Amino acid sequence: MATFLYRLGRRAFRRRGLVALLWVAILVGAGVAASTAPAPPEDSFSMPGTESQKAFDLLDERFPAASAEGATARVVIRAPEGDKISDPAGKAKVGELVTALGNGPQVASVDDPFKANAVSQDGTTAYASVTYKVNAMELTDQARESLTAATDDARGDGFTVETGGDAVMAEQEMGGTAELIGIGVAAVVLLLTFGSLVAAGMPLLSAIIGVGIGISAIGALGSTLELSATTSTLAMMIGLAVAIDYALFIVSRYRAEIAEGRTPEDAAGRAVGTAGSAVVFAGLTVIVALAGLAVVNIPILTKMGLAAAATVGIAVLIALTMTPALLGFAGKKALSRKDRKAAAGQRAASGKPKLGTRWARFVLRRPVTVLLTAVIGLGAVAVPAASMELGLPDEGSAAPDTTQRKAYDMLSESFGAGFNGPLMVTVDTRDADDAKAAAATVGKEITALGEAAAVTPANFNEQGDTAVLTVVPKTGPSDVATEDLVKDIRSLSGDIESETGATMLVTGMTAMTIDFSQTLDDALVPYLALVVGLAFLLLMLVFRSVLVPLKAALGFLLSVAAALGAVVAVFQWGWLADVFGVDQPGPIMSMMPIFMIGVVFGLAMDYEVFLVTRMREAYVHGSSAAESVTTGFTHGGRVVAAAAIIMISVFSGFIMENDDMIKMMGFGLAIAVLFDAFVVRMAIVPAVLALLGTKAWWLPKWLDRILPNVDVEGEKLHKELGDTSGPAQPTREPETAGV
Repeated sequence: MATFLYRLGRRAFRRRGLVALLWVAILVGAGVAASTAPAPPEDSFSMPGTESQKAFDLLDERFPAASAEGATARVVIRAPEGDKISDPAGKAKVGELVTALGNGPQVASVDDPFKANAVSQDGTTAYASVTYKVNAMELTDQARESLTAATDDARGDGFTVETGGDAVMAEQEMGGTAELIGIGVAAVVLLLTFGSLVAAGMPLLSAIIGVGIGISAIGALGSTLELSATTSTLAMMIGLAVAIDYALFIVSRYRAEIAEGRTPEDAAGRAVGTAGSAVVFAGLTVIVALAGLAVVNIPILTKMGLAAAATVGIAVLIALTMTPALLGFAGKKALSRKDRKAAAGQRAASGKPKLGTRWARFVLRRPVTVLLTAVIGLGAVAVPAASMELGLPDEGSAAPDTTQRKAYDMLSESFGAGFNGPLMVTVDTRDADDAKAAAATVGKEITALGEAAAVTPANFNEQGDTAVLTVVPKTGPSDVATEDLVKDIRSLSGDIESETGATMLVTGMTAMTIDFSQTLDDALVPYLALVVGLAFLLLMLVFRSVLVPLKAALGFLLSVAAALGAVVAVFQWGWLADVFGVDQPGPIMSMMPIFMIGVVFGLAMDYEVFLVTRMREAYVHGSSAAESVTTGFTHGGRVVAAAAIIMISVFSGFIMENDDMIKMMGFGLAIAVLFDAFVVRMAIVPAVLALLGTKAWWLPKWLDRILPNVDVEGEKLHKELGDTSGPAQPTREPETAGV
């Protein structure tokens, strides 16, 4: 592989104009295709195979006029203290509000609280349900503004009016701030790392072109492949980070080759042949981790993973071709001014070793101390993860000062905690008479459980063969008792079917949340087995070792556990909530752990490949195990640190977004990269390699014969170029932890 990539790099260097023109043409073409393509489909949340999804699909089929997909709003109105909403003044105020709501654009219906039995028992509070003709994503600004105006007008004379539901206007929308922050910090880090504006600009330019192509392709293919607009969020986040890193490593290796006296063309070829090989395998691990999200069998998660994986693939291709082409334009201007003035191969060596060299030597002298400190430290941070509570965001987790949260609290106070999380029980039969009897039986059985605050009479479809009962729990949507109620109701289905022949299914947001969490729990072990297993095989190909990939996987598990612990401490327990802009601590989003595991695993393997490949290269060419660790940090430590800082900055920018999922994901990924790059890869990896010595590179002979030699370290390439007649094989003395 190294030889092929060497030739590819030289060819791209020589034909830089054609390569650059080709990528720009692809970018323009993708942009034009995206601008002329039909609008992508709206977000749709589905969980194939789950009971709640089957019930939802049944309702959509049997109750087509119910506008199941339409946006909704619940406008809660409370009378002044000491008054009743049923007083003449209250009735007049409610009447005016219902009329104003009904006159809004795109409104399908408005339920009068006095006709819909939507008045609290104490008579102080009522709510009006507004149903729209379109879903929340298709609501116009005029419709949202009309809803806000109607509630604002009703707030006079001491009445309290608040609104919940998906039709409520979002207070903020993502505006691209995160990307700008990430790129800005990345530019500063690159400039400090390279000391050259030209060298710093190349990774940024490569990343912008690669991510631009990826995002445009998602937009162009959105309607064809049913990729919703949200799939581009993860693609932007991951693609931007890895694209900068991949180009950074190739440019860094190019500068090192120039420093050894190579010609620019040869240096570009060698950079792509060596660092480019690491880029290929690092990219493959990220792609495997992201594409592996498909095993969860949640379409929105699958689409986001595949879209991001495709963007990473484009970033790899850009790094291998566009970056050497840009180096062709830059030549020796990619070096700092100081390095350009010095004669190639004649620069005075500094008497003080590099920071990476000094750190590696420190770890090699005290591997046990460093290892224990790092492991205990990450273990302590991971402790909160043991108490992690999973759930999906609802209005109860919104900021206390938002109208959604105020409406949620008013409904809970006046109608009961379970009112905000009602369950929908469907009863499906083939005959209208059977449906009535079956629905009555279901209602009695659920009431007999004694766990529900209320069970409404059945509502039948036009054919009369399907009924829906609404069950109001006594406890809130996220309460354990509510989950137990769902399980108890579902446990009745077998007896109900035997007795009446009807099929009973439970759905509703609370039931969907339970099923969603269960789906993710069931998929976690297969997902980890798939991703870790495939990545383990890839790393064995790269390092020709069994223990190095094993150490990489265990280190990843430690870093992701610590990252989850930090997420729980901030977003669930509320530690440093003000610092990170967490308005309301609450359960961790159900998809967060598996989502973060997939992304972080790929990124963690990036640093493992980049750092340890240089060690493997030195070891293959004759260095001792200890010397190879030092060599890896001497040449790669600073660059890996810069790459990690860039990635952390890109992810941290998303913490400023208003979307809870994006904020939590940005924080989780940023802290995970911090732990993995600076604690696991920079401390635990060299400490473990120091303790293992030559055993780290052990591979059974039978396995060595089976595995293809992909030559990531460039052994064949160096031999072909005449650098050496073959890797030196000095007698390596057994090494101890005290090296």
